[in-house]
Amino acid sequence: MRYLVGIDLGTSGTKTVLFDTDGKPVAAATEEYPLYQPQNGWAEQDPADWWAAVQKTMRSVFAQSGVNAADVAGVGISGQMHGLVMLDGQGKVLRRAILWCDGRTARECAEITETIGRERLIAITANPALPGFTAGKILWVRRNEPDIYQQCRHVLLPKDYIRFMLTGVYATEASDASGMNLLDVTTRGWSAEILGKLQIDPAWMAKVYESPDVTGTVHKEAAAATGLAEGTIVVGGAGDNAAAAVGMGVVREGRAFTSLGTSGVVFAHTDSVRIDPQGRVHTFCAAVPNSYTVMSCTLSAGLSLRWMRDTLYAAEAEAAKEQGVDPYIPMMDAAQEIPLGADRLLFLPYLMGERSPILDEKSRGVFFGLSAIHTKAHMLRAVIEGISYSQRACVDVLRGMGLELGDMLICGGGGKSPFWRQMLADLYGCPVCTIESTEGPALGVAILAGVGAGVYPSVADACDGMIRKNAPQQPDHAAGAAYAPYYQLYASLYPALKDRFAALSEMK
Repeated sequence: MRYLVGIDLGTSGTKTVLFDTDGKPVAAATEEYPLYQPQNGWAEQDPADWWAAVQKTMRSVFAQSGVNAADVAGVGISGQMHGLVMLDGQGKVLRRAILWCDGRTARECAEITETIGRERLIAITANPALPGFTAGKILWVRRNEPDIYQQCRHVLLPKDYIRFMLTGVYATEASDASGMNLLDVTTRGWSAEILGKLQIDPAWMAKVYESPDVTGTVHKEAAAATGLAEGTIVVGGAGDNAAAAVGMGVVREGRAFTSLGTSGVVFAHTDSVRIDPQGRVHTFCAAVPNSYTVMSCTLSAGLSLRWMRDTLYAAEAEAAKEQGVDPYIPMMDAAQEIPLGADRLLFLPYLMGERSPILDEKSRGVFFGLSAIHTKAHMLRAVIEGISYSQRACVDVLRGMGLELGDMLICGGGGKSPFWRQMLADLYGCPVCTIESTEGPALGVAILAGVGAGVYPSVADACDGMIRKNAPQQPDHAAGAAYAPYYQLYASLYPALKDRFAALSEMK
């Protein structure tokens, strides 16, 4: 029997899954690593932690399964998007990676917009200059860490650093590269105009492949470190959300999903380039060759819930861990005891600033309406509702762009909760469902590896044969009507606070 490996390099940790060629998981392992925040609004990780996690989880899945590494047909890698990994000429990491949720590059984004022109930048890259994207990070290092900049010879995205460690090849693929503000999305190659005007050396940029393309093979040292067989193919893979789309079968026009991980994403597939002129959502290349995606990204979805866990529910989380229970399960149970609207308590989930749909790195989290009657369970319910309101706001933008979203697939940690899925169905006003597999991005890149290895003829054919939906949860229209005034009030809070957020950011 042949097998496929999917590696999902996330912000909280890396998950490696071994699949059979029917898409059934055979073994899985996850390893967490730290997030560094040297200053408020900054976010960094050490690429060495990523590589250590890949080695550990890869060895674990082989140990669990007893599968012979020679039977692995291919490896695919999914990864958190936009992060900046800078290497010197010998492939040595020069500094900790600056992550997607880092908000330090407002000045650099303004410089990019002025240098390229906002309309021209969107015409080429389909997106405005945003603090989360990679180009601004490169300029920030040039301005603030010139010694490191002078040593740089290669720029990689997080998952592409793992590819380099496995194969020794400097490569990327279109779905992840289109989130850098440097790729021409129509040609699916680096924009010489943007690189030239920003004075970024084109030689630093990795070769761009399509997601199912073979980019290299596992070399001897990586085989010894991971347990993979030397010579195993590694395909282009995809950015995390593009990979999740493949893993959920969202590979045709109009299909969509919501991902509730560290960030919150609403993602729709389209066969043509669609651009929001206000830049509230992003257009990227899809993991399916020659197609595109429109997606939103709210920066602190699951991150907001994790913050609640670590601050107000730490004791409960520890007790659950000792009992072998996912700590989020008792948290969801507690939230369900609180009525819809959390007794008039609202939460703005802007813990790391926000990208979609408000584009403001200076925004911050807010509890609105907090009173003496409220308990931490009220705050928990308000956090879950606030995250859900942020997703609804993004769905409204996509529908306004003419995308027909008849139903919605759900993935990510938050998608495991029937309570949360029902809340989203009520707010979206459409059926919400999961698929049988819970492996999302890891399955998606395993499918891409299968296409690269010739196991499947195409991405769409593979998804048709491997993706199976569960029964949908139908919207409760009465609950949707009850949420409506809270959602409208939620939507009014950011405009009222925008200037206050800016003033707060200037305070010492």
